[in-house]
Parts: sequence; structure tokens; C-alpha cells
Amino acid sequence: MRGTEFLPVSREEMLRKEWYYYDFLVVMADAYVDHPSFGSTLIARLLEAEGYRVAVLAQPDWHSAEAFTAMGRPRFGVFIGGGNLDSMVAHYTVAGRRRERDLYSPGGRMGCRPDRPTIVYANRAREAFGSDMPIVIGGLEASLRRFAHYDYWDDKVRRPILFDAPADLLVYGMGETATREIARRLANKVPVREITDVRGTAYIASQADRCIYRPVTVPSYERVREDRREYAAATKLQYDENDPIRGRGVVQPCQGRYLTANPPARPLPREELDRLYDLPFTREVHPMYTQGVPAIEEVRFSITHNRGCFGGCNFCALTFHQGRMVTSRSIESVVREAEILTKDPQFKGYIHDVGGPTANFRHTACSGQKKHGCCKNRSCLAPEPCKNLDADHSEYTELLRRLRALPGVKKVFVRSGIRYDYMLLDRNPEFFRELVAHHISGQLKVAPEHCVSSVLDYMGKPHFHVFEKFWRKYRKLNETDRKEQYLVPYLMSSHPGCTLADAVQLAEFLHKTGHQPEQVQDFYPTPGTISTCMYYTGLDPRDMTEVYVARTPHEKALQRALLQWGRRELRPLVVEALEQAGRTDLIGYEDRCLIRPQKGEKYFGKQPQQPEKKQPERRPGAGNFRHRREGTAGRKGRMSQRKKDAFAKRRKGK
Repeated sequence: MRGTEFLPVSREEMLRKEWYYYDFLVVMADAYVDHPSFGSTLIARLLEAEGYRVAVLAQPDWHSAEAFTAMGRPRFGVFIGGGNLDSMVAHYTVAGRRRERDLYSPGGRMGCRPDRPTIVYANRAREAFGSDMPIVIGGLEASLRRFAHYDYWDDKVRRPILFDAPADLLVYGMGETATREIARRLANKVPVREITDVRGTAYIASQADRCIYRPVTVPSYERVREDRREYAAATKLQYDENDPIRGRGVVQPCQGRYLTANPPARPLPREELDRLYDLPFTREVHPMYTQGVPAIEEVRFSITHNRGCFGGCNFCALTFHQGRMVTSRSIESVVREAEILTKDPQFKGYIHDVGGPTANFRHTACSGQKKHGCCKNRSCLAPEPCKNLDADHSEYTELLRRLRALPGVKKVFVRSGIRYDYMLLDRNPEFFRELVAHHISGQLKVAPEHCVSSVLDYMGKPHFHVFEKFWRKYRKLNETDRKEQYLVPYLMSSHPGCTLADAVQLAEFLHKTGHQPEQVQDFYPTPGTISTCMYYTGLDPRDMTEVYVARTPHEKALQRALLQWGRRELRPLVVEALEQAGRTDLIGYEDRCLIRPQKGEKYFGKQPQQPEKKQPERRPGAGNFRHRREGTAGRKGRMSQRKKDAFAKRRKGK
């Protein structure tokens, strides 16, 4: 049932509820949106469901401690979350430019929260409430920075976040179980310094032997800061132990003390996950935001049905945060949420997404994971799928059918990431057929990322022939259903291991298929990923072999330009890249060439008699790629409206 009240955000709202005290303060770096997709809100509602009085402090003024004391002193403790999106990613592009909008702030305004808000808020809370107030940090930002980590924005290794954020405990991963246990003990007057055994938490200890979970010691902050090989070794150990079944505690020495991380919490069973999403969310932006909060529009009519991902993409921090073990809500729970959406006055009949980290994952990769945990040093899907993988979409297919049948629902779309290699492994073709027939809104977004096998191995992605097989099947199903639906492939440039020659190969493939991407994402080194370790160290932590890394802005610009070769303003970079790669054979008039030569330039290949009329050969089915042009590319033979107006004026002048 939909909630009717927001949690209090001010003293006035507390008094309207006749509260003269409260138990826990939840400080969030995002604006207060009472929706289950917002992590801090989820934690706040969970604490409320446990019987506690919870007040919310969203995006407080961090320049002084005054905002933190406006509602008085909480009885038991403070929980601090750094936001749904890492603050540094939210604030800066990969090129280091300040973004213009923050979708998780009122009206999309920038400046409503600081950089690294977990650190800033924790310091202000400590200043406001003193050394005896229990402070707990959690969420994505804290979770991925729990150990010493390379910080792309400072270009240095920073120490574990607890050494900069003066909190007593850090909750990492999906923190509901840990939060519930911490709150229970604090309410029972257990000193926070004695809460050292909760799974999914980390703390600072004065001795190395405080952890009760058979800890493994990784290289210290000082060693990983000075020695990149030690950094890679530490990353490997941290990933190896990040398993709720077989994982051990991890201890990292730092400046005479010890960051101590207990093993991960076990994933919530389906029944508990259902109860969590049944909590009374209003599913609205708090009315104090007159301009709204843009981030809700992406999730207002979307449903999350799962957690975790065994996909194993090395550039994604999800496995280090949510883990590799997939859990999901029951069909009945998802249907109940959909029924709530249909009663919303703004609902137009379209459920925009039924997804999660990877939309078509509903259960663990294999039955053995529940007993033994995820395999060490092995990936479930790449480069080759595990023989024990259980590729079954029957439950997800049934879920989508149930949603389609609901009164008031016109369409149910799947817009989250689809793991196409996993789809192909399912011997039952029903899901693929129904996805194409019912659940694509014109285009399906998939993520091959690259086409060169060595690069894909560094990424942890399947080889390209798998994508081509998927593409052929997708094209055939669309032809059978007489639909014009496109594939939009996500591509990444400058990933560790990708050379200029590799980027040229990807450009050649795109040229042959007639696809020119609107946007190309440069690799973004964020904390907590294998790929970020590669970027910083130049080593693959899985086997300690050296990896080529495009580091300078110019190197990255060359790779990115190759994937957008048709943009006129990028032509000098494309020429430079082709010259450096020894591929000036792609400057010419042949169909295979990326660009035409300009006056005075040398070119290779034969000049056709009528090059302006001859079209490049396309692979069969190339039209199933969304063909997008940018800038002046693709405008040959057309006159812009501005030029037409200028021409008309000149004629009138004559």
C-alpha cells in the first residue's frame, strides 16, 4: 500500500507528528525522494519498519554543523549515505570537466552537495554531536572506498575512507541486514566500539587480530601507495574474499592502525526482499522541492526485480558492491508494485523498465553457488560460459507476461542491460521471441563494448562472435514479426589493454555496418573495479601481466575520434590516429576507407570513377543497427536552413 506521509525533514514536521525526540538521523547526499530506488531512503524506511523514529537530513548545508543539529540530537545514532551515484562521477566528466546538472538534486542544480559527501558529512556530524555519538557510513561511495584505493580525480592512492570520515562503522554492499543488526544493538545500549562482528561491515582496529573471521592481511596502505605491484596484489585478494559464502575477513594496515572488513553479508532471501519493497513508500519527491528532482523520472514507472550480477565485467563496480550472487523478488511482489504504479494519476499505461543490474538475471548462476559461493579465479560467462551455468529465463518470461496482463498496462519495456550471451545459452527460445515481440520500445541497448578479443578479455566480456550471433538472431526475429527495431550497441574507448590499432579495428567494423555512434564513452576509472586497478598499475591483477594503458587526454582523444570518424571537427585527430597506427590505407576513395583525402594529402587505394555516387557495401542486416549521424556527417547534398535564408537574402538584394 502506498504511504501517505514522508519521514520528517524538519523540527516542524516532527512536532506535527507529536515527536519530541527521534532515534536515528539518516543523512543522505541525494535529495529526499521517497522511492525504493534511492538507497538511503530504503534504509530509512527499513529502520522505520523496525519500530524506530527516523528523521531525514537530505543534502544539508555542509559549511557548518548547524544544519545537523536543527532537529535535535538522535537518541541512538547517525547513518550517512553518499548517494545513488558516486559524487565524483556525478560532478565530473571523465575529462575532468564540471558537469552542468546533478540529476539527484532539486531542479538538477549543481552545488547542492560537496565532492565526497560521505567524508564531509561524517566530519560535520562528529562536530555536531560529539565523540560519543555512533556514526555509521554506507552506500556506494563508502562501499567502494573501504580499502586503500586509487582516486582518479586526485590521481593518487587515498587511504581507506574510514580514516578520512570519522565514523565508527562502515556498512558495505547491500546493507539492510547489517543496518538492522547495528540499530538493534545501539538501541539496546551496546557500545558502538563493541560492534565488531557484524558481516558486511568494516571498522578501524588498533590491533591486527581483532577480526574473528579468519582474516587475510593485504598489503598496507603505505605499500600499495608506493608500489603498483603491491596495489594489484591487494586488489586481487580483496576481490577473492568478496564472497558471502567462502569469503574471509580482510585486514589492511594503515598508518599504525588496521582497516578491518568482515566478510560480506549474505544476500537477502526472496521473502525479505519482498518485504523490503512492500514498505510504504510515497514514491514521490518531497514537497519541499518546488522544482522537482530529475532522477525520479527515470524510475517513477520502472521496477527493480533483482540484485547482484554474475556477468563479471571488469570495468563495473557492481560485483564489488552488490556481489556476484543474484537474488530476486517474487513474481507476486513485482506485480503488487506494478498495481501501485497503475493507480498513479500520471501513469499512461507504460511500465518503462523491469530490470536491475542485469535485467534477465533471476537466480544464481548455478546451484553450487548457494552452498559453496562463487568460483574463485573464474568467471561465469566470459570468455567462455561455465558448463554448470543455469541459463533459464522461464520465470522472467512469466513475470513479464503477468505484468502485460494487468488492467491499465499497455506496454512493458525492458530498458536495463540485457546480457545477450546469457540469452543465447537458453535452449528455450521463448524469452527472446517475447522480448522482441513485446518489450522493446524501438531499440534494444546492448553492450558488446568492443570487437577485438584481447580487449574484450581485459574487459571481462564475451568475444565478438557471440554478439554477431545474437545480432543475426535478433534481425531474424524482427523480420519474422515485421518490426523495425534497432540495436544500439554501447561501445567503450581507451579501456586498459586497448591500443590504437584495436581502436582502428573497431572503427572498421562500425564503418562496414553503417553505424556511427552518437556518443562514445571513454573508460572512467572509478574505485572498486579490476579495470581501474589495470589503469593505475599497468598490470592485470588476475595474472600480474603488463597491460597497455592510454593515459594522456590526447591518447584518449585519438581512440575516441576513430569511433566517430565522420565528424568533420574530428578529422585531424582521425588522420593523426591512422598515421600513428600505420593505417593510412584507410584514407582514400575505396569503400573500406574511413575518410576521403583532402587536397595535398596522399592516399592509398584506387579512386573510383564516381565516388560521390557509390555507396559502401554493408553487411546483411546492417540496417538493424540504429544509424545515427552527428554534426555535419551525412548532410552531403543538403542545404541547411541558415544557408537557405542567406541565399534568399542575397537574391533579394540583387
